[in-house]
Amino acid sequence: MSQSPREEGGLPQTAPNINLDNPTQTVAKGNTPEDQVSPGVDEASPSSTFSFEMLDMESVPAPYQEVQPHWFFCRRADDKTSWLPFSREDSDKLENACNTVKDEEDEVVIAVEGERYDVHVKERKRFAVYWEQGPTAVRRCTWFYKGDKDTIFMPYPEDLSKSLEEAYMIAVTLNEWKRKLVFPSGETVILHNPKLIMQYQPMGLQDDWVSSPSEQTRPQTVKRGVDNISIEIPDGEPEKIDHLVFMVHGIGPACDLRFRSIIQCVNDFRSASLSLLASHYKHAQKDGQIGRVEFLPVNWHNALHGDATGVDEDIQRITLPSISRLRHFTNDTLLDLFFYNSPTYCQTIVDTVASEINKLHTLFKQRHSEFKGAVSVVGHSLGSLILFDLLTNQRTGSEAREGVPSGEPFHLNCDTLQQTLTRLGLEQYLDTLQAENLDLESLALCQDSDLKDIGIPLGPRKKILNYVRRKWLSEDCKRRAARLSPGLQVPAQVTNDHSSGLTTQQSQFHRAQSVTSAVDYEYFDVGIGQVCIEYPQLAFQPQTFFAFGSPIGMFLTVRGLKHIDPNYTFPTCKSFYNIYHPYDPVAYRLEPMIVTEVDLEPMLIPHHKGRKRMHLELKDSLTRMGKDLRNNVWGSLRTAWQSFARPPVAALTSVDEGDTTIKRDYQERHRVCEETESSVSAGQTEQPEIKVGMLNGGRRIDYVLQEKPIESFNEYLFAIQSHLCYWESEDTALLLLKEIYDKQGVAFEQPQQ
Repeated sequence: MSQSPREEGGLPQTAPNINLDNPTQTVAKGNTPEDQVSPGVDEASPSSTFSFEMLDMESVPAPYQEVQPHWFFCRRADDKTSWLPFSREDSDKLENACNTVKDEEDEVVIAVEGERYDVHVKERKRFAVYWEQGPTAVRRCTWFYKGDKDTIFMPYPEDLSKSLEEAYMIAVTLNEWKRKLVFPSGETVILHNPKLIMQYQPMGLQDDWVSSPSEQTRPQTVKRGVDNISIEIPDGEPEKIDHLVFMVHGIGPACDLRFRSIIQCVNDFRSASLSLLASHYKHAQKDGQIGRVEFLPVNWHNALHGDATGVDEDIQRITLPSISRLRHFTNDTLLDLFFYNSPTYCQTIVDTVASEINKLHTLFKQRHSEFKGAVSVVGHSLGSLILFDLLTNQRTGSEAREGVPSGEPFHLNCDTLQQTLTRLGLEQYLDTLQAENLDLESLALCQDSDLKDIGIPLGPRKKILNYVRRKWLSEDCKRRAARLSPGLQVPAQVTNDHSSGLTTQQSQFHRAQSVTSAVDYEYFDVGIGQVCIEYPQLAFQPQTFFAFGSPIGMFLTVRGLKHIDPNYTFPTCKSFYNIYHPYDPVAYRLEPMIVTEVDLEPMLIPHHKGRKRMHLELKDSLTRMGKDLRNNVWGSLRTAWQSFARPPVAALTSVDEGDTTIKRDYQERHRVCEETESSVSAGQTEQPEIKVGMLNGGRRIDYVLQEKPIESFNEYLFAIQSHLCYWESEDTALLLLKEIYDKQGVAFEQPQQ
């Protein structure tokens, strides 16, 4: 991968010329930047126009010590190049490998960053393991430079760093400074003293109209060793992995307002979880009880919009030329919702998500053979709906037989392979298929790649697979219609066989095709859902399903579902959390579809610092004060009214009558006080915990985040941001960690503020 010197650090990678002559030797006037500097530049005079550091010139220089290298990797974003350091643990591993490898040996590969990347040490390249990403450069860094307008130090190429180190060693050993290195590009580095090393630009690169020579030769600061520059070196990650989480994105290629990919957003979520583990599970980490949670992104957008489907090209042909940017955004993001409701592209999406999760799971197990933890899944926006449909259609035990229910023989139909190919006009491929001993039943189990491997072109294999799939789905829908639970209530207009003239079997088949989907809602009060889709099976049983900003409730309602039976659970997943921001325009609740007789408030997710946000506490306090004031006023009015309504007492009464009157008045006042106190206490007492079905094992399902103070001023202004906030939400990450480690019996620690 060819790159300009500036992209890789701003300097050419050709070794410079080192002037090791007498340091007081002069060169031809006007050839170097040194001639343009004021006479006191070598002594770092205070009157110099350069902003040099205060130097201790009289101190005795320390003996030469070899510089300690640190390894960096290159990152490019928004046409900007930056170099980021590896953790000290990863840098030490790379340095040890670099010192032990020999030129004639094969490539040495070192796993870094939690084994999500591999570094080819000799090639100096860093490769992603779990997702598609181009290789990035890796550098062993010892010397750095920074200009006046730069914010961070950039590392020199390794050959220039080696030359600088050699010149520095000679200067320290001989105690002779003001040495000069000239790079092939004309840039010059002058070693004034151990603490002052500057880089000057060549005269040809400077502006002719600059007012003064000092501005023409404004140098760049040069530093030796990573310990002498201001840069944050990340902490290493624990090697032990307790739990694995797959995260599925929603519509479009971008996942936040900065238009970052799912990979970058998951990286932020992983970093937040590591920080929370260090603060909220400090003692458990210190004692070795826990390690960390690994989060891996699942990308399905590229498969849908790639060349394999050709959908982008088809959509582009019918797209109007006006407002092109808005139409491109619509085609790239919002159309994903419509694609998921299409029988063709919905199948592509669910196949991609399931195959990508299974592939990542297999790869993770290969690289972490010692892993014995559980696996969970997270879906954001449309991704949560995809996972919901997948988990609803998972099979367990005897049902997990390659898409065919147990005990039910699979027969595509009575057609032979030859008849099918003749009907499709593809009889020329009969010999090819028969050579592989393929019949119609085995064709139903084939993927596109299988037919491609035996030499069938793209067009014919698409025809074959589409025909077989449609036939299989027809048979599958018939079986599903026959197995509909008695609790599934089919609308009368669909089941009225007399008006339609259909037989009972034909009516069930029509119902299955037109209304009922392959989503088998066993405990739901109506059979609804997607079009007939062959849902693939996951290679594991998820422990928990987390939905971020999920439209699941809305989609189920649109499909015709009104009520979810409290006894319903996912076949293979026993925990489910619906997490949302209160201003998220895409999120919907699920508990009202399960518990219809009680109006439940969602569970408030605690702030990661251990309390409610201040504006919410103030709001609750004002609400309580209003209730207390209302109850007290009502009690006082009630007492006064009863006093006025009581009949007048005679001026002179007997002792017994007076005692009776006093007792009655006391009892009435006491009763009013008790009613007032009971009403106040009832408002302050929390409602008892109510079971909301078995989707989350009897626990609450809907969990709402606390909005930030600035968001509460205008909820419309922050609506879009609220839908994309989950990737950087520490409160969300902490809820996931608590759910994961509670099941492992690890205590949660609230840090002291």
